[in-house]
Amino acid sequence: MAYVERRNGDAGEVGPPTPRSYNAGLVLGLLRAAGDGGISRLELAERTGLTPQAVSKITARLRTEGMATEAGRRASTGGKPRTVLRLVPSAAYAVGLHLDRDELTAVLVDLSGAPVAVRTVPLDLGAGAERVVEAAAVQVDAVRAEVLRAGSAPRAGSVCPGPVRTGPARPGPARTGPARTGAGHTGAGHTGSGHGGAARTGAARTGSAHGEAGSAHGEALRAGPVRREPVRPEVRDVLGVGVAMPGPLDHRTGVPGRVTGFPQWEGFPLRDALAARLQLPVVLDKDTNAAALGLAPRGPGDSFAYLHLGTGLGAGLVLGGALHRGARTGAGEFGHQVIQLDGPPCDCGNRGCVEALCLAAVARGDLAEAARVLGAGAANLVGLLDIDRVLLGGRTVAAHEECFVRGVGAVVADRARGAVIPVTAADGGPYPVAEGAAQLVLAPLFGHRRAAELS
Repeated sequence: MAYVERRNGDAGEVGPPTPRSYNAGLVLGLLRAAGDGGISRLELAERTGLTPQAVSKITARLRTEGMATEAGRRASTGGKPRTVLRLVPSAAYAVGLHLDRDELTAVLVDLSGAPVAVRTVPLDLGAGAERVVEAAAVQVDAVRAEVLRAGSAPRAGSVCPGPVRTGPARPGPARTGPARTGAGHTGAGHTGSGHGGAARTGAARTGSAHGEAGSAHGEALRAGPVRREPVRPEVRDVLGVGVAMPGPLDHRTGVPGRVTGFPQWEGFPLRDALAARLQLPVVLDKDTNAAALGLAPRGPGDSFAYLHLGTGLGAGLVLGGALHRGARTGAGEFGHQVIQLDGPPCDCGNRGCVEALCLAAVARGDLAEAARVLGAGAANLVGLLDIDRVLLGGRTVAAHEECFVRGVGAVVADRARGAVIPVTAADGGPYPVAEGAAQLVLAPLFGHRRAAELS
């Protein structure tokens, strides 16, 4: 595969690999969307506006590079049968990392966006930047090694192993999770029938509620960095690593700001430090932006807000079909809008923030109040941005989905002034932020350039 290093203006950002041409990215994107059924060269030309000759050259190159292959022929409608092409998902991979306040998730996805391996381990985001970087690198090495353990790094045309969800060793029987299908889990991309080789085991976690650590990695966050030789698939197989963490941060430079509750992260060159440790391109973005990016291909080109309630509260915004970060990656600091002037203090320094009120209600077990507060913030977004829908996600929402969907929906409906604004749970699977982080690497490859730049 031929990729080039991309730098954005004076910011000096080293971005993820991009295809040799934008037109090739458009073709790749249509191949991915077509799934196993494939798409003909004539259809590719019609949908891209390229000439049939240009499409033939691009697809020939993609086949040579192992990213596309023939998927059979379609019955004739008057001329000779058309040969259809499909994406080869196992031709390359991307890693998505979610650095949450108390948990780290690493997911390896193939070109279709389907998870191949997932690891979830406890994390203390305040343990020190260097230790967190090393802990993250260890988990990236681990999910990359899963490709080898599943039967060596698959090359073009081979069957991609199914998701292998692993974690720290835990006494007792392993938990198994359901097989998942295709990119975005909607059937766009290859399905689980093409992933039959490897066992699908659930993500084992140690202890309860992430509070107990029983793995060597968990001890490493307290005792110091793990020293070992990494085992990895070849660099050419892994296109890069997308990292998602709480904001604020600067997406262009890959440097966190004063992360709420963890001010020691301010100014640390996280992207460059992790890239140097892994010898791979790295992209950094906010957790909510990453999740929104992962959700955007699953719906029409509309405008929506993804509200993520877990250890904190934030929003990812997709406006007019494009991820909106703002000039300083500051858009979506949803949790720190003040809705009660004399309210309780928030870790950000203000009083009466949505996050402070919502988390306090959750802590005392008043989920109805938490949903009402979240609904008030969501209604503000709907009125300000005229968005089409609201998606809810995060660990807290997932644990009480019906309560939050009903409660937030009621407040939004009451304040929407006659507009019908659907409020639903986000269909992003169990790892929406980590999988979205992987899309930070993959999206530019498929012609979605704005995903890796400031919109």
